[in-house]
Amino acid sequence: MIFQSKKIAFYSFYLFTLLVLYSCVNDIDTIKKVTYDPKSPDNVTQNLEVKYTDSGYAKIQLFAKLAESYTKPESIMKLKDGLKVNFFSNDGKIVSYLTALYGEINYTKGIMYVRDSVQLYNIEKQQRLETEELIWNQKDSLIYTNKSVIVRTKGGILFGDGIRTQQDFEFYEFINPKGRINIDKENSK
Repeated sequence: MIFQSKKIAFYSFYLFTLLVLYSCVNDIDTIKKVTYDPKSPDNVTQNLEVKYTDSGYAKIQLFAKLAESYTKPESIMKLKDGLKVNFFSNDGKIVSYLTALYGEINYTKGIMYVRDSVQLYNIEKQQRLETEELIWNQKDSLIYTNKSVIVRTKGGILFGDGIRTQQDFEFYEFINPKGRINIDKENSK
């Protein structure tokens, strides 16, 4: 009787082990059908901070609350819930910064597109550009838009439709200028 109960226990254990081993097989196609969405990002990062350097010198520093990376059809990073980009001079000082609520970096084209509450600020000149959309070409540092813009300086407020500037926001050119500026007659001689 004891021999038979050991035999039953052995076969029960053997059967249980076989069931466990065969039930743990994962079919990758079935898993993809359940969990894979082709529109979902490849990577998601919270509180992203990236510093781009050239020859050991900081050129750009990027902060984003939420970053989603995609590799297909192009290499794109979507920056959500707020972002800030610091632009550095050749001697490593922050000369200007860009803020927005949303942005996209297209690494394939070398372009960054930002929108919603966009501001570009030159620290030394204390001038601020405000608009709803800007495009920054990383290859030549050109920042531009065709949308309405406001530039606030110590001397006044300028309005226009469209602007072109460099990332340091030292000089700028309105495509269609409007507005007023105060000129100090004593200092303009």
